[in-house]
Parts: sequence; structure tokens; C-alpha cells
Amino acid sequence: MTDSGKVGSDYGAVMAIEDLSSAIEWQAEHAEINDAPCTARVIRSLTKVAAGETATGRRIAGWHGLTLKDAMPLRIAGGLHHLVLSGEDDRLARVYSGQITDQGQVDRLVCELVETYDHRLLPWLDGPPQTNEAGRSASIMAGLLWLAQRVAPRFELLELGASAGVNTMLNRYRFRLGDTEVGPADSPMRIEPEWRGGAGSPPNAPDEFKIVSVRGCDVAPINLADEASALRLKSYVWPDAPARMARIDAAIELASQDPPQIVRKDAGEFVGDMLSEPQAEGTTRAMFHSIMWQYMPAETQEAITQMVEREGTKASAEKPLAWISLETDPATFRHELKVRYWNGGESDGETTLLSHAHPHGAWVEWAGSA
Repeated sequence: MTDSGKVGSDYGAVMAIEDLSSAIEWQAEHAEINDAPCTARVIRSLTKVAAGETATGRRIAGWHGLTLKDAMPLRIAGGLHHLVLSGEDDRLARVYSGQITDQGQVDRLVCELVETYDHRLLPWLDGPPQTNEAGRSASIMAGLLWLAQRVAPRFELLELGASAGVNTMLNRYRFRLGDTEVGPADSPMRIEPEWRGGAGSPPNAPDEFKIVSVRGCDVAPINLADEASALRLKSYVWPDAPARMARIDAAIELASQDPPQIVRKDAGEFVGDMLSEPQAEGTTRAMFHSIMWQYMPAETQEAITQMVEREGTKASAEKPLAWISLETDPATFRHELKVRYWNGGESDGETTLLSHAHPHGAWVEWAGSA
């Protein structure tokens, strides 16, 4: 096992697990591996919930779909966390703080909460969790710094699956990536992952480096300026992770000052629209996304790939195109930062693996060269 999953596990096989208890246990172990033992105990209790007579329990037990592919345990875990964050019921606070660790006691407590708030919790199963995580922007920024040595260092950024736009605001964050620092020094958002690997740090930003604009899309964007929506987003953050909570709070503060530019649109349609817009000379148009590609239909993935590669054939040194992705390797569960770029050169379209990273940005293992 590693910080990000079970090495050697077949992603497709895991996502296809049909046995409910096995799927719940896998999700609990995944939480434990990623430093969230309290969340793991709450997830394990869902087996007991499914054996009960509540509407929530019956829906969990008869889930129409694949438990892990649909992230079903994380949906209801968000609803339970929301009870604490909203002040509705604080009984799970002692579980989240690690004061209650006995699994039997956690099981009983969660079952009691589901019985009490059955119809309040049931709608949380209607949609996937929104796991917008600012820590992932460390990898995206590292990719931009690497690209800035190879293409025009002025960037027009386009984010797919932006959710609440937490990473759409990465130009307003302060980063320390190993020995490399970049971003506004007075930003309330400090992104400082543990930097691993023997390849050193990303290159420093050249003098001309600038993020000219950042726009994003999502089929169901969250408005961080809306208190209820922001609280819902925070509910999906594992309560074992205070640093992640602090980052969400910093993102909310920044969004209240100047909301990120997010449009409600399918990713394929967004890419088509954005690529058809005029591109300024001396500016690199770069598409990026993090931990969302797997949730899109295969036909949308293929359509986006074809559009970008077709547009890449038109790219030049004056108008480069780039694609940055931080996604899960289906064979190893490792989260990989990969970059492709087109500028009319010999390396056009080649994929470069720059790093592996913790799923929530706690560490980055850098492999890229300066």
C-alpha cells in the first residue's frame, strides 16, 4: 500500500466490486491509508446502516450502480459531516476528533443519527461528492513552471470540472514547491506540500511568467460566495484533515473578494468553445484538470482528446497549446501529473510524467527536470 492506494490493484476491478461490505471496507481502508482513520470508522459503520430499516439504509443496501465508482460511501459521509458543521448535531464530533475509536460505539452512533435524520441524509445519496481540493494546485503550478521553460510563459488557463473553482484561483495562491516559491506573497492561501524525490524542485518562474486569465467549467458548479453551498463543499472534506479545512476557508475568503470565472457547461462543449476563441500571440493556452477525468463518459473523453490534438496541429511558437492533468493511474491508483504541449516543435504532443502526488496535495514526488 502507498499513501494513495493499493499498488498493483486493478482500478477497473476495484471500481467494479459489487459486494457492498467489500466495497465499504475498501473505501474505509483507503481513508485510513490517506491519514483519515476517524472518517474510516464512520464509513465502516455504513455496513450496519445498510442492515437497518431506514430509507437511507435501504437505499445503500440496494444501491443501483457500482458502490465505489459512484463514490456512494463518500456521499453519505459528507451528509453525516454536515450535521456537525451545520451545528445540527455534534455527536459525531467526538468520533472526528478521535475521542471515540471503538468501532462498535461508532456503529451505534451512526445508526442512531441515520434514524434521527433519515430524510435529511437521504438526498446526499443523489449526487457524487464535490471534492475540490486546493492542495492539488501545487502539481498544476509545478507543471506550469516546467512548461514556462518550453513555451511562452504567459498562460491562458482553462479548467475542466472546476466544481467550486478552488483551483481556478491558483493564480492568487502562494506556493512553496521544494525550494521554489511563486505567487502573491500576501495571499491567505499557502500551498506548501512536502516535496519528495531526487529530482530537485521545479524551475523558478522566468521574469515573463504570468497567468493572464483562468476560466473553468462544471456541469454543477458550486458558488463559494453562498454560505450554504460553501458549507456543503466543506462537508465533503474529511474532518481528520484540518489543513484541508483551512485551505477551503482561505478559498472561500478569496472567492468572496473576487469569484472565480466558472460557467455551467459540459466539459466537451467548453473545450470546443474555448479552442475556437482567438488566441493572443505570445500566450500559451493551457487546459488543466485534476481528479475528474474518470467521471466523464468515454465519448466525452475521446471528443476532448480529438479536439485538443487537432488544435495542436495548428499550434506554433507564437501560439502554443498545452494540456496539464493530475489524474489517477488506473493500474496503480497513483495520482500522476502529466503534461503535453504543442508549439510546432519536435516534441509536439508527447506526454511527460512530471510527478506523483498525494490525492489531497499533502506531498508531491517530483520527477521532472529543470
